[in-house]
Amino acid sequence: MNALNPEKQPLLALVNRETPLDPTAYEQKGGWRGVRRALAMSPAEVIEEVTKSKLRGRGGAGFSTGMKWSFVPKEPANERRKYIVANGDEMEPGTFKDRILVEGHPLQLIEGMIISAYAIQAAYGVIFLRGEYHLGLERLQQAVEQARAAGWLGKNILGSGFDFDIHVHPSAGRYICGEETALLTALEGRRANPRSKPPFPQIGGLWGAPTVVNNIETFSNIPHILANGFEWYLGLSACEDGGTKLYGVSGRAKRPGVFELPLGTTLGVILNECAGGMQDGYKLRAFLPGGASTAFLGAEHADIVMDYPTPEKAGSRLGTGLAILLDDRTSPIGMIRNLEHFFAQESCGWCTPCRDGLPWVERLLIEIEEGRGTEQDLARLKDAARLIGPMGRTFCAHAPGAIAPLDSGLKLFAEDFAQHIRRSTHTDRAGDVSERAA
Repeated sequence: MNALNPEKQPLLALVNRETPLDPTAYEQKGGWRGVRRALAMSPAEVIEEVTKSKLRGRGGAGFSTGMKWSFVPKEPANERRKYIVANGDEMEPGTFKDRILVEGHPLQLIEGMIISAYAIQAAYGVIFLRGEYHLGLERLQQAVEQARAAGWLGKNILGSGFDFDIHVHPSAGRYICGEETALLTALEGRRANPRSKPPFPQIGGLWGAPTVVNNIETFSNIPHILANGFEWYLGLSACEDGGTKLYGVSGRAKRPGVFELPLGTTLGVILNECAGGMQDGYKLRAFLPGGASTAFLGAEHADIVMDYPTPEKAGSRLGTGLAILLDDRTSPIGMIRNLEHFFAQESCGWCTPCRDGLPWVERLLIEIEEGRGTEQDLARLKDAARLIGPMGRTFCAHAPGAIAPLDSGLKLFAEDFAQHIRRSTHTDRAGDVSERAA
């Protein structure tokens, strides 16, 4: 993590992964101001404040948070059952930002959920956490108990008449649970399969009730927006959308990690100034700008603006904002094969393109990587990218996300694939000659 300025880096300013703040210490450092202000406003005014802040979801989709909340029916919490859910099922390769927040500052998340619940008038909240985050689970459960004992959760919060409580739920450990409808299905005690939409969760979510699902980083922004106002939050950004972003770098960087910077910071700043540049003897060849389910961009994009529209114009997505680097000594085919292995084994099996297509893609990549590939195998990979990749052919975005590094890699690393095919063809011919000579 980079050196912190509480005014410019609010999300990480109070993070302490050794000893997180308790409710009293948090209040002494300015915590709970967002809740106090929110409860003095109407729910509609809170939604308007968040909408004006131009906060977009930090889990990968980048949808307007305030707009998402506005779709929820407006009945008061005591008249209709509604839920708020924090998505902390952080299982995408290369993404590890939410772990820092739940281990180092869980009360920030809890305050954000209280404000969000008040905005949509939900009486119940769930934090759905990746099952392997054992320390994060312990810290969250402790923070929830502390907040409840201090009166920040439970009945009649701050005498406002608003009731809200939180349950922490560890995931069973499947990547597909990060898809919001599969997450809700898992919470209901069923196999984590995604649902067909509509209805969207804001209308029919957990147990059929209106539900808002947001990423942990998204919720962690909410207290700062309410405490300081939307204009302050807009001023943190380097682009049209508001706030800071937790950016990250993994791969052959000198100082891989997570860094809080203005939304719209360039990758060049993130990589060279925060992560220390590439390790000695290595050069950047390409990168996935926002986790494993985004498309490769070449080194010529190394100074790209890391906002929402710019990577899309370049052919990829911001995603979670945590870049995975490919250096000049690592086989791109091996990297893609490794990613497709992950996506194939993590498919829920609900859709044919995912269930059957992704294992097939992995087998073809293994053949090519191990020197047995043919031109026909390469053509089949291209067909798979064309047929499986487009959105709308599956119940969720798992298959399109899985195909993104493959489709872009087939184009960007075409010569690497061709060399592997030529090498396997040459080896086969040499073997035929040897057999005939014998």
